[in-house]
Amino acid sequence: MIHVIIGTKAQLIKMAPILKTLKMEGIDYNYISTGQHKATIDDILANFAIKKPDYILYDGKDITSVFQMFIWVVKNLFKTILHKKSIFKNDKNGIVLVHGDTFSTLLGAIMGKIGGLKVAHVESGLRSFNLFHPFPEEITRLLTFKLSDYMFCPDELAQNNVAKYKAIKINTQLNTLYDSLRFALPAIENIVDIDIPKKPYGIVTLHRFENLYNYEAINRIVSIVEKISLKHFLIFILHKPTEIKLKKFKLYKVLEDNPNIELRERYDYFRFIKLILEADFVVSDGGSNQEECYFLGKPIILLRKATERHEGLSENCVLSKYDPVVIDEFSNDIEEYQHELKQLPFSPSKIIIDNCKTFI
Repeated sequence: MIHVIIGTKAQLIKMAPILKTLKMEGIDYNYISTGQHKATIDDILANFAIKKPDYILYDGKDITSVFQMFIWVVKNLFKTILHKKSIFKNDKNGIVLVHGDTFSTLLGAIMGKIGGLKVAHVESGLRSFNLFHPFPEEITRLLTFKLSDYMFCPDELAQNNVAKYKAIKINTQLNTLYDSLRFALPAIENIVDIDIPKKPYGIVTLHRFENLYNYEAINRIVSIVEKISLKHFLIFILHKPTEIKLKKFKLYKVLEDNPNIELRERYDYFRFIKLILEADFVVSDGGSNQEECYFLGKPIILLRKATERHEGLSENCVLSKYDPVVIDEFSNDIEEYQHELKQLPFSPSKIIIDNCKTFI
């Protein structure tokens, strides 16, 4: 049996086309939720018309702090040891699919090993080769590589990054996010219940630990966003950890009082993509946003020192490294980074499923 362990909103978005394709092909699967994120999860399930989790490890509030994360991991591992038969439906020959670089990824891989099952890592092989950028994601990836029996790598570069590991490597040609967009684009044409500004605008979405961990870090990104807002109207999409940190460090009101910045809560996936499609550009620290903008041809600037992804670099994507000169150049010449929508002949989700059939 195929077991899919997902914990965050971003993971669900990227794994949704796999779950949807499994459903379309009539293949039964066991969807296990770690409960790391809860907000908007039901909306994403509705977006892609896929079932709710078969098993929920944790059903409390979203995990937003390091201490909460530690307690959550320990409790879920203990729960897996006690209830592995019911969690994995007495399966002894199945495969556990985990995704990406979150704590749920590593937790899922460990759970698979506790259950005596094979572990397959989706979006495997991505590396920044810098343990602290992004942190802790780069460390999480390295630990997950060691636990993986199969690695689904989004391209040849990622495949080469994990050449030294014993796991079987499969090149899926693209990230599954391409399939997510392929399902989303036709549907969002009918979405009308979202406020699209009448004037040109950019999207800001920031959530990574390295941008939030202390006052200096978060004040830096607020200063950058304020500077960009001098030239462009911005919609700032608030991740819960970002909102908490902004309020903790008394910076929320700085953004709230800026007439050229509008703060909004997070959307479901389809509405968020519609908002991006209508925007002129994106300011982000997220790898998924980097990939989405690459496929959509949308200009994006990353507020990061390093990125594990190469999609769009030197095309539509600029890695800022927090350099004010680089940020100003992007802000002044956004049109230079606009590209056409990508239409590619691959379905990474189908490649993953076809291979999983042979592994079981």
